[in-house]
Amino acid sequence: MIIKILVEEQIPQRIDKYLINLKIEDIYSRSQIERLIGNGLVLVNGSSVKKSYEVQIGDNISIEILPREREILLAEEIPLDIIYEDEYLAVVNKPAGMTVHPAAGNPAGTLVNALLHRYQGTLSSGSASERPGIVHRLDKDTSGLLIVARTDRVHSILGTAFRKHKIKKTYLALCCGRPAEESGRIETYLNRSSQDRKKMAVSESGKLAITNYLIKEYFHYFTLLEVDLETGRTHQIRVHLNTLNCPVLADRVYSSRKRELNMLPRELGRKLEAVLAHYARRQMLHAWKLEFEHPVTGELLQLETELPEDMKKSLEAIRNLEL
Repeated sequence: MIIKILVEEQIPQRIDKYLINLKIEDIYSRSQIERLIGNGLVLVNGSSVKKSYEVQIGDNISIEILPREREILLAEEIPLDIIYEDEYLAVVNKPAGMTVHPAAGNPAGTLVNALLHRYQGTLSSGSASERPGIVHRLDKDTSGLLIVARTDRVHSILGTAFRKHKIKKTYLALCCGRPAEESGRIETYLNRSSQDRKKMAVSESGKLAITNYLIKEYFHYFTLLEVDLETGRTHQIRVHLNTLNCPVLADRVYSSRKRELNMLPRELGRKLEAVLAHYARRQMLHAWKLEFEHPVTGELLQLETELPEDMKKSLEAIRNLEL
């Protein structure tokens, strides 16, 4: 597809800014424009230009947008718990145990496979070919609310909102132990662990990560925390709570059953093993609430979902443990 534009007024502006301000449907982000310019697909008066080129009155701009290559992804009829949907976006309550998108060795059974069946061609292109509609992610064993984009422009707007911390994400975490303060703010840098590249660790360099927490309920040896994220780094909550010596219950990456049992009196520890065996079989972390401005209508969306059954039953069992 070729898009042609005639500049009819003098606008002292770089071409990348000029094009994004035109709000052309098929041009949805600054990064997309930079890729088009870098690949020589944006011509001014028949010649390629740099993104710093300033447009002039009378310029003839042509933009070639190539069809995006996409891996063949399987649409699967998998039930979804849809909390909100319209023609622009959806919010899904993802169950624990479901991977968000396909990857090597895991081509099916993911949230993306289910979305492809439900929305049949009305999802954004995504940040990669195997991620249509996916604006942000949750770990496989974390349950809760996740936003899905249904157009590329909405995807871009939501992505910008996430980067500017305009989307409020609130989690519930059932943890061992108790933080020293009723509420607090954890601000560190996170980077890949030098001992295990699959794990993240607090570091002197890397990406800034900010987590706010509030004790919602305390059970003497366990705590239910309300956690608000200012940033969305990989494993952020799990790493930060671990630094407080308050690990998420049943997190087998950043803690261990032995550590959990050692935090309890022996008799209570034996009872906890039964809880873990029956209910807490994954990290007890749930993406509970989302609050954000609708990218098209401007409506303030405030969405909430109940705790999943395994966390409800774990909480009930822990309350009974301490009676």
